[in-house]
Amino acid sequence: MKLYVVGGAVRDLLLGRGESDRDYLVLEATPEEFLRRFPTATLVGKSFPVYLAHGSEYAWPRGATLEQDLAARDLTVNALAMPVEPADAANAAGDASRIVAHPQSFADLAARVLRPASPTAMADDPLRVFRAARFAAELPDFSPHPELIMQMRRCAVRGLLGQCIPERVGLETLAAMAAPAPGRFLEILDQADCLAPWFAPLDTARTIPAGPAPYHDRDLLGHTAAVMNQLAGDPLRVWMGLAHDLGKAATDRELLPKHHGHELRGTYIAKELGLRLKLPAKCIKAGQLASRLHMNAGRYLILRPGPRVDLLHAVHSAGLFEELFALVVADRHAVSGEDYGQTILAAARGDLETILAVHLLPEEQNLGAASGRRLRELRCLALAKKGETF
Repeated sequence: MKLYVVGGAVRDLLLGRGESDRDYLVLEATPEEFLRRFPTATLVGKSFPVYLAHGSEYAWPRGATLEQDLAARDLTVNALAMPVEPADAANAAGDASRIVAHPQSFADLAARVLRPASPTAMADDPLRVFRAARFAAELPDFSPHPELIMQMRRCAVRGLLGQCIPERVGLETLAAMAAPAPGRFLEILDQADCLAPWFAPLDTARTIPAGPAPYHDRDLLGHTAAVMNQLAGDPLRVWMGLAHDLGKAATDRELLPKHHGHELRGTYIAKELGLRLKLPAKCIKAGQLASRLHMNAGRYLILRPGPRVDLLHAVHSAGLFEELFALVVADRHAVSGEDYGQTILAAARGDLETILAVHLLPEEQNLGAASGRRLRELRCLALAKKGETF
């Protein structure tokens, strides 16, 4: 039995990037022989043998040879295989000097190019369209080859993207949200005309101004991508950045460049998008909250005590205080390049500390809605007494 580390782990080794998850290719062995060496492995593949062992996937080649398997992969920069000793497969570093590669792999790695591994790479598995966009987000110094964009666009024209399994599109989306340049995920999909059907609300975002001058100088897609990039490093916050202005995509064209009421419109669109992608409930909730409250949060310093208390209560109760105000900071920075959002964040943190220190007297507690009203009243008074100008 021969084992090879394949794909992204080998690519990242050559690029000097951090350790990534390892996938293995099994050659010259039947599944029965493999199981004798890895008796705790679990079968997870359906169309062809794929086993999970020691936290890694072990698969058999697509094709009769290793070279045929590499030619059947998604991108040339992922069409790499490095031999390891079977006994040390779980820990072995492998032998980089013996890497087996697609004929174009090394050149494309050197040129920082994302190129399909074959003329039918994207059509063979349309989910690869979203994987390619995700790789663009993970490798921001790599450029998509024109052939990649063309193959992605052909998948869209042929209606192949709608055949993808929702959960798998959602997983690629979440992986892109965790990437160093998450906004590129949307930008590459847009470049290839692949936002519809999964990201249909943003399909025409390049033609929609993000807002009136002088507050906005980008289109809606560009602004959204910029906010996402500002939030890179926290996938949930990045998703909130993607969701926060979705309502602008549904603005009546006659009202542009203004977007009155986009917060409420976006709340429903964000929920629908999250459900379509089968995202975790926390993501869906966070996307809705980002759309509904980001404008009020951005105006925080001019709000009176009542609206401040209501806003702080809503985001604190949802466990999304830091996330929402991080969005405000990113949104402000994407618009003006300034850090005015930090002033908002500092004020909101101070106010949250103030209202959380307010408590009802024993006789005011456990009175249902009346207790809630009294607590809100006391919190408003506490903010007013801080001596700020409202």
